[in-house]
Amino acid sequence: MICMAISIRPVTTKQELKKFIHLPAKIHKDHHNWIPPLYGDEWVFFSEKKNKSFSHCDTVLYLAYREEELVGRIMGIIHRDYNRDKHENNARFNFLEAWDDREVIEALIGAVADWAREKGTEKLVGPLAFSDKDPQGYLVEGYDEPVVIASHCNFKYITEHLVEMGFEKELDLVVYKVPVPEETPELYLKIAERAERNNPDLRLVEFYTKLQLRRYIRPILTLVNDTFTSIYGFTPFTPEEMDDFANRYILVLNPRFIKAIVNKENKVVAFVVGMPDISAGIKKSRGYLFPIGFIPVLTSGRKSPQLNLMLGAVDPAYQGKGLDTILGRAMLESARKAGKTYMDSHLEMETNTKVRAEMEYMGGEVYKRYRIFQRAL
Repeated sequence: MICMAISIRPVTTKQELKKFIHLPAKIHKDHHNWIPPLYGDEWVFFSEKKNKSFSHCDTVLYLAYREEELVGRIMGIIHRDYNRDKHENNARFNFLEAWDDREVIEALIGAVADWAREKGTEKLVGPLAFSDKDPQGYLVEGYDEPVVIASHCNFKYITEHLVEMGFEKELDLVVYKVPVPEETPELYLKIAERAERNNPDLRLVEFYTKLQLRRYIRPILTLVNDTFTSIYGFTPFTPEEMDDFANRYILVLNPRFIKAIVNKENKVVAFVVGMPDISAGIKKSRGYLFPIGFIPVLTSGRKSPQLNLMLGAVDPAYQGKGLDTILGRAMLESARKAGKTYMDSHLEMETNTKVRAEMEYMGGEVYKRYRIFQRAL
């Protein structure tokens, strides 16, 4: 058997970036569960000029060729400020895509490992990107379950090859499927009511327009910066990154599924962000919102029985005061009115026992598990 040589080349041109962005559609052509990305967002995300996250990271994009045929891709990332502040010395890999070909996968990982080693890092972890808000972790359980936006949809062979190459578990992230009850449990309502009585200076804010929502984007993401410091893989948003993050999702967000609590100074002290599942619409539009792709995307969000919980936080000074139940009660009411029957919790660290306990209290069950891997360099 003759093995044709594999060539690993960095992405340096717009045409090469186009190949990088569109390769997954070819690899996952017959993968029934795969959802294409929103290609407009992809061009922004991978642009050094448009994505502010590049400004404080060392990055590399690689393409793999076998006899001039494109067969794989990968990205490497090193957070300069994050590594120094957190006393870490890790490099991250993400967006690894290839057919079931061990040589190609090993060549791509090897290229990022060599690059990371030259930069002086000690460990390779992934899949992780700029922030924990980007797709992270590979599916290791729940391969046949529906995949939601900002999550990886990988074949099982990807993780099998990584393990064979010496990668080990760094952290698991679990996803709960939580039923939306026909009526909110009486005990839950009483806890929320007590929380309101005990915190008279706080006020629930519900949103009805995207213009109203935009004014709260920076305050909400500032709270994320203040509360997510212990979350694995988290890096704080800069003000510019907050605007970028908002612009990526504002078109497909429904304001009614975003709740915030503010104090008497109108400072956001807690929030939760939900998003109707739009996977079917993205699939139908093939990842293009324009000129008319946004129609099936928005329509699918209204028709889907699933609500995805994307993000949430409570100011440390207000934790343990029941604010999560006030938010939860409001979200359940909105979900019922919209005809949603269950919620996807999105990714929760397996070690986050507090959030997991709340999901399980509401009847949630783990139905997907993602894993972040690591290997010493």
